[in-house]
Amino acid sequence: MNLPQGVMFPTGSLYVGDLHPDVTEAMLYEKFTSAGQVLSLRVCRDTRTKQSLGYGYVNFSQAQDAERALDTMNFDLLKGKPIRIMWCQRDPALRKSGIGNVFIKNLDKNIDNKAMYDTFSAFGNILSCKVALDETGYSKGYGFVHFENEEAANKAIEKVNGMLLNDKKVYVGKFIPRMEREKELGEKAKQFTNIYVKNFGPNMSDEKFYELFTKFGKVTSSVVMRQIDGTSKGFGFVAFEDSKSAERAVEEMNGKEVDGNILYVGRAQKKTERINELKKRYEQLRIERYSRFQGVNLYVKNLDDTFDDEKLRKEFAPYGTITSAKVMTENGRSKGFGFVCYTSPEEATKAVTEMNGRMVGSKPLYVALAQRKEDRRAFLNSQYIQRAQAMRHQNTINFPTTTPPFLIPAVAQGPRFFNHLNPLNHIRPTPRWPTPNAIRPNGTYSLSMLNSPYRATSRSSIQVNNVRNSMHARPITGQQTPPSRPNSKYTSSTNNILRPMNMSIGNGGDIPLNANALAGAAPQEQKQILGEKLFRVVEKMYPDVAGKVTGMLLEIDNSELLNMMDNQDTLRAKVEEAIAVLQAHKASSKKGIVVQD
Repeated sequence: MNLPQGVMFPTGSLYVGDLHPDVTEAMLYEKFTSAGQVLSLRVCRDTRTKQSLGYGYVNFSQAQDAERALDTMNFDLLKGKPIRIMWCQRDPALRKSGIGNVFIKNLDKNIDNKAMYDTFSAFGNILSCKVALDETGYSKGYGFVHFENEEAANKAIEKVNGMLLNDKKVYVGKFIPRMEREKELGEKAKQFTNIYVKNFGPNMSDEKFYELFTKFGKVTSSVVMRQIDGTSKGFGFVAFEDSKSAERAVEEMNGKEVDGNILYVGRAQKKTERINELKKRYEQLRIERYSRFQGVNLYVKNLDDTFDDEKLRKEFAPYGTITSAKVMTENGRSKGFGFVCYTSPEEATKAVTEMNGRMVGSKPLYVALAQRKEDRRAFLNSQYIQRAQAMRHQNTINFPTTTPPFLIPAVAQGPRFFNHLNPLNHIRPTPRWPTPNAIRPNGTYSLSMLNSPYRATSRSSIQVNNVRNSMHARPITGQQTPPSRPNSKYTSSTNNILRPMNMSIGNGGDIPLNANALAGAAPQEQKQILGEKLFRVVEKMYPDVAGKVTGMLLEIDNSELLNMMDNQDTLRAKVEEAIAVLQAHKASSKKGIVVQD
């Protein structure tokens, strides 16, 4: 196969589609490296879930290598699924112009991408070829072939249109963009001759049904759809000879009462056309409803279990007239969030200002303007990407190209102990705790935490035997007290045994802290206050790991933290539990990475 004329592929870039969800970059590299030197490749993934989108790109150093891969590997099986390879077209104008694009329908269900490619490749170079599939992976009976020029497309239409493929007569024609198809359908809709009639009840006879519509013009056919026992299903169809008669029947009979039933009469539609029309109508109503309540509808979360609709309305009533207040429930139990709708944006704004962060019951409320799911997801995704990029820049993380997944830092993996860095947390808009430690390309693990306000007082080097586990460690149930020696400070020995200093917890500083004081602070400051208090306490027990332990404890709910800090035994048990987790992960590792200052 020759390179497509008039289409430039200077870097030998290929598009690889129809990938199995489990296909990774390593698998693609192993597959394509036999065709030539691969400069780079990637599998495109969802920015939020990191799941494969089913396609990727492979860049060769030579265009000839890319051509060899296209000729020899197209439709090969990878993880049991045939891959589809085509030249990467960076200019979308070629794809969107429709030039050389052919539409094929009425295909046999057994015809796949390869069979269609083999059939149409005789007429010219093919840029892409695809059979449309449903959710279960079965053919929908139509597909597309994009030739490099219009001449090849016209030749394919001339030779194949009306021919039999697997004993089925296929239609082959020029591809028509969606906008043009919808415009054409709109014109056809004004010239319909077939009408749909419903809501006339179970007792309608064929003769009476015919007589109802014959007065509007010549009826070529009419039918009442019936059950197996012969009773009417309540709907039927009437076909007129000309469109004017059909239009007049719709205008006069729609909404008319017949035998006590109000008829619906309209243009007969295909199922797909009707579904698309209903989708558009529903989406328009949803947008109108959202715009009507935009700025007055509030989202409230972190509700106490005692909240019901009446209590939610009572708490927000002082700030304006409430049109509705609803606590979302499941099986009769509160889901911890709800919605409050006011009559004006000014009232809603006042409620957000006054109620956001206020302690109601045992929890501080989170109050914000309600958003559509799509808008909220897009906002959170963009926010997550911005913060991840900022943290990578701050920590100057540079990974080698073959960095295994278990060496990816916590900021990329979304660790459990650093959830306060996660932008999906509505309460904290900016990170305030120590960032995950950077991994250097030479395999060392640098303590960026030493520059944070929660750094340990000493800088002893500790052998970390499992980076992934140490980052993802989570507290376990049951208290585990590490071995300790009386009157000895925290040390790091060759066997990585953590030893606490022999001193009491104390009061953690002179910061006054209670539920009222915490509620009086802004939501973004509450964790900061708790963190400062906790760090002073933990530092007296385990100064070298105070920052890590503080970050672990801050995942606990604010109200539980307050109760725990009032009880020294409970707090000590939680601290010892966190230390036990760190010790367990270090002891269980067989091969480690040296921690350096």
